Amino acid sequence: MSFEQKVIQSGTVTTPKGFLAGATCAGIKSQDKLDLGLLYSEVSCVAVGLFTTNKIKSAPVILSQKHLENNKAQAIVVNSGCANACTGERGIGDAREITNLTVGKLSILPEDVLIASTGVIGVPLPMEKVRVGIMKITLSKEGGHELAKAMMTTDTFPKEIAISVRADSEQVIIGGVAKGSGMVHPDLATMLCFLTTDADVEADFLHSALQRAVATSFNMVTVDGDTSPSDSVFLLANGLVRNQKIGFNSGEAFQAALNEVCLYLAKSVARDGEGATKLMEVMVEGAVNETEARQAARNIASSSLVKAAIHGSDPNWGRVVAVVGRSGIEMNESKMDLYLNQMCLMKSGNPVSFDKGALRRSLDKKEVYIRVCLNIGEGKATAWGCDLSEEYVTINSTYTT
Repeated sequence: MSFEQKVIQSGTVTTPKGFLAGATCAGIKSQDKLDLGLLYSEVSCVAVGLFTTNKIKSAPVILSQKHLENNKAQAIVVNSGCANACTGERGIGDAREITNLTVGKLSILPEDVLIASTGVIGVPLPMEKVRVGIMKITLSKEGGHELAKAMMTTDTFPKEIAISVRADSEQVIIGGVAKGSGMVHPDLATMLCFLTTDADVEADFLHSALQRAVATSFNMVTVDGDTSPSDSVFLLANGLVRNQKIGFNSGEAFQAALNEVCLYLAKSVARDGEGATKLMEVMVEGAVNETEARQAARNIASSSLVKAAIHGSDPNWGRVVAVVGRSGIEMNESKMDLYLNQMCLMKSGNPVSFDKGALRRSLDKKEVYIRVCLNIGEGKATAWGCDLSEEYVTINSTYTT
């Protein structure tokens, strides 16, 4: 089913009614880069979140999980340059102090403040800079663009979008910003994402909608196979459009728009992988079920050998087949077909003659498509990743030095 959706030009997380944001150069990273941001709703929101599956969790994740127990929030504070992870009791104390500073600035409840941090693990936050920085932030309707930049670490561009969709007789907007470039892998991917909407939405449906959207977007993205202690996705709904409350029986249009917002941001994360020169889209069809299709697609997208071959425009398609074989899914080699950029290389388990030069030229483009047809069921899924370049090694060999 299709719904009337419209991408809003220059849309961002503050495009929905009632949301403001701002950012400042606090000096956590350097004196001339935005690194501390604040997102604020003029009224309290229904709020939900999803977090890292890493057993090591940053102090902001621990505190935000607790604050979301009542499904309410009104503000998000984010910093880049320091993850505030593996920082012990001091890290928890610093996260609580950030909460109190935000409460003092905005006159809201402590439990309505969510926190996110991204950057180097094992280093305490420079709280003397954070204290000054929070007070310096000026909130505005246009501040979502600054917020998107303040979240960036090794990202090369900000990731933001807003989409309008009709819910019953009212037009509602969903906006979002995300960051992610390195240490990105399925299971919430390694990233931060803040989503907002001016729709009035039931809390249980909002949580379910976020889970569904993340399952087919952020959880299908991989850059390097590593999952961080900081992964967080927040979704805040302030209800200022005064629409008829959206729930399980009326949420199809909202779900579709949320899916599109998350998919756009997830693909932006994959496209901006550290050192990446190409976006990889991996489609697996004909698996016994969707779960196995996802498993195979994610394995292909995260394979270092496949990623290196794509970087070099090397049509070494056997690497893809080998990944499918070791992915743990049910398969039958004699039924499998394989396509690279729509060129068939394997049909019913047999190699197909192809123009190697033509395939190399097609693989030299900015987007590469891998399609695997297992032909044993109806399950299908798509994953996104990027190539593996020398620049990735360079970035990560000197990350803290």
